[in-house]
Amino acid sequence: MAIAQGGTPYKRGKTFDTVDSLLIRSLFDEALTNGQSYSQLNYLCKVIGARITGSRQAKDALDWAQQEVAGYATDRVYRQTVEAEHWIRGDKQSVRLNGAVEILLKSCALGGSVSTDGPLRGQVIEVNGIEDLNNHNPGDFKGKIVFYNEPMDKKKINTFEAYGACVSQRYSGASEAAKYGAIGVLVRSLTTLTDDFAHTGSMGYNPEIRKVPAAAISTRDADALSQYIADNDTAIITMDFNCYTAKKPVMTYNLIAEITGSENPKQIIAFGAHIDSWDKGEGAHDDGAGTVQCMEVLRLFREVGIRPRNTIRMVLYMNEENGNRGGKTYARRAKLADESHLCAIESDRGGFSPRGFSIDATSDQIAHIASWESLLDQYGLHFFKKGYGGVDIGPLKIRENQVDSNLFLMGLYPDPQRYFDYHHSDDDVFENVNQRELELGGASIASMVYLVDKYWYSFVK
Repeated sequence: MAIAQGGTPYKRGKTFDTVDSLLIRSLFDEALTNGQSYSQLNYLCKVIGARITGSRQAKDALDWAQQEVAGYATDRVYRQTVEAEHWIRGDKQSVRLNGAVEILLKSCALGGSVSTDGPLRGQVIEVNGIEDLNNHNPGDFKGKIVFYNEPMDKKKINTFEAYGACVSQRYSGASEAAKYGAIGVLVRSLTTLTDDFAHTGSMGYNPEIRKVPAAAISTRDADALSQYIADNDTAIITMDFNCYTAKKPVMTYNLIAEITGSENPKQIIAFGAHIDSWDKGEGAHDDGAGTVQCMEVLRLFREVGIRPRNTIRMVLYMNEENGNRGGKTYARRAKLADESHLCAIESDRGGFSPRGFSIDATSDQIAHIASWESLLDQYGLHFFKKGYGGVDIGPLKIRENQVDSNLFLMGLYPDPQRYFDYHHSDDDVFENVNQRELELGGASIASMVYLVDKYWYSFVK
């Protein structure tokens, strides 16, 4: 059922007209009865698979997505060249606890880690995060393997806050330990669960410090290793990885699809997700879910019959996981072309039940967005608070090293409780995504794009 986009411009305190309620209802009805996102996610995960930057699967995902969205009444579909590093995990990956009986720990190299150059054996020193390094004598770590065992705080209701509080041990832990002479690091997987999955993730090296290999171990094995050290006063492990970063960068792409605005074609509303993933699991929640939700927005606009006033642009970014070259490239190209973005929206928190949007904006802008709650609350969308937009859209807000206060960013905010159960692990597979929750997310993004497109121009004027 097509519903024309009509109604009067938004004014503070005005009751929304019936067209808005009917149109948003039709977006959700279409997504929940005829939605394509779940079947598309199945193809992306099961046929294409994990999509680390530079892999054949990443290329296949771009080819497939481009073919899909080309049929969604888009006015323009094109690619944007991105130059990025290509990290390869290799075929050796083991961490063994050496004792009377050798125990193979559930492990994986952290993304970006260097190789161990053959088996690397050393005594383990356990610390509770990076700050705990300062509670030891610097000489304690020389020639040792540092075991970072700071857990995510289960008391924090917002699991992203718990993640943010301890992710530094994964990203910076190797260089921090190497400053004191450590030869390698182990990191407790970043999840609130106690399970047998090792969770990978990006890490970075300080170029002025010797690079040492880094790996994650499952939370169950982290607890067991900690207990072993407590019982025996020490532990010896052997790490063996042959991962490496290719000498030359790879040329890859962002995928962009547009519907041209009927009134303000040079004013852009961007929405997107990252199509790459880690090489663990299938990248279902991170970020296959966001990818197909954003593809679904284009389809929903076509099916419901919305012709936007401003240009709406879907961007599927490449290389968010290990470099964010896609997001940075998009922002740089937008600046060079002197493009005007009204806002940017990102979906990168999994395919769980949507609760609203996390908003990087001024207080007036947030109040304006929150005023739409009366239209969206019946769909479970009630969270409209100041927060983080997303990794890929973040660079877009920085112009000439200054924050662009006119541009606002939004991140779809699903229920956060289960995201880190699967994040960056072999358990991030299609079977762990709920169809209805996924479809609600796509309709939520489409509704927000519709409201911004219809009402924001009168607000900023």
